[in-house]
Amino acid sequence: MGRFLFLLICLSPLGIAAEVWPEFRGPGGDGISHAENLPAEFSEDSHLVWKTDLPGRGWSSPVFDGEFLWVTTAEEIFPTEEERLAKLKADGESERKFKSRQVARKIDLALLKIDFESGDIVQAIPLRSIENPQTIHTLNSFASPTPVLSGDRVFAHFGVFGTFAIDCSSGDLLWKTEIPLEHGVGPGSSPIVTQDLLILICDGIDRQFVTALSTADGKKVWTTDRPEMRAKLGDQKKSYNTPVVFTSRDGREQLVCMGAQWLISYDPATGKEWWRYDHGSGFSVVPRPVFSEKHQLIFVSTGFGKPRLIAVRVDGAGDITNADRLAWEETKRIPAKPSPLLVGDELYVISDGGVATCFDAGSGVVHWTERVSGNYSASPLLADGKIFFANQEGVITVVEPGRSYLPLASNTLPGSIMASPIAWGESLLIRTEQSLYRFAR
Repeated sequence: MGRFLFLLICLSPLGIAAEVWPEFRGPGGDGISHAENLPAEFSEDSHLVWKTDLPGRGWSSPVFDGEFLWVTTAEEIFPTEEERLAKLKADGESERKFKSRQVARKIDLALLKIDFESGDIVQAIPLRSIENPQTIHTLNSFASPTPVLSGDRVFAHFGVFGTFAIDCSSGDLLWKTEIPLEHGVGPGSSPIVTQDLLILICDGIDRQFVTALSTADGKKVWTTDRPEMRAKLGDQKKSYNTPVVFTSRDGREQLVCMGAQWLISYDPATGKEWWRYDHGSGFSVVPRPVFSEKHQLIFVSTGFGKPRLIAVRVDGAGDITNADRLAWEETKRIPAKPSPLLVGDELYVISDGGVATCFDAGSGVVHWTERVSGNYSASPLLADGKIFFANQEGVITVVEPGRSYLPLASNTLPGSIMASPIAWGESLLIRTEQSLYRFAR
């Protein structure tokens, strides 16, 4: 791969302005970058190209169009503690959940356009102000979904708080829409674009469905409700997954949307269901699935409850739960938030509590398991032959991929890291709670 592939990407017919990091987890949606020559050791005093303090707050990752980085954010005005408790009581929240709920009196949503070379905020594009928004979990933010680039547009999605299409050149708002939903603990599912459709997973506590909007005007093209679920409580029906699209060996283009109880594959053009798999009682699913073309398996973490890692064959039709479609599964040390990372024949996961595991992708055999300190929400990144694990305490551990555990470096930045790092060219970009960093040799 190396330098030759990197040059092919840069010299493609689309030119340097090609969408080189267009969505959550990159061009393949799998956390794999073709960046080279990245530093394994870095800090605010070492290999720092620039640091930009960001207004507001958000856990979304940046996306990159070849010239500018795009980041969503929310500036919050918080109530007094007395007002906070009063709102929670008025909303019917149980007192045992009060400590885990975040209340805002007002939020101002915005999209930031940042120059890649200098780190300057070129534009702060205001999108919407909301009085007394839905409450969210204390681990969440009001700007957690990562935006997506397609052509000359960037789509910023904030769940129930709004979806916006912005012209990349002018910063003009082209269209906006709102999809009513009760998230329960705030938005989390990032959008993707396929076939000129903006795909949104909308798994709330009141209703669960997947919808496709026209990228041209935001009009609904199709909406497909999720199958019936066993769970009695809406809280156990919600989910926050980001879909994946791939073409399986049988020639079908599949849009796989993980949710509570069901892993489902749809035809992305129509929303017609190809197949469904009942994965159990998992809910609030956050990790984005990854697909292995070689093995024709999709790897999925089943979310909260008791997370399981399952490898499901993708060549089925209808309800494949009772068919021979589960290749393997693992129930120990599985994440409820960070996504898996597939590197060749090795599948890597890191649990929320900081235990990393390397599996053989085809068989599920464990090659190694090691503790990597900290708590994790961000998904791992492969770049320049290195795996970057970024934890909520601001520590980025760098390891070498392979069937033996080989740590390379440990780096610390001030502030929490919830957003997944990205890498492009010869630069590593990390968003912390307050800032965006660019590192290079």
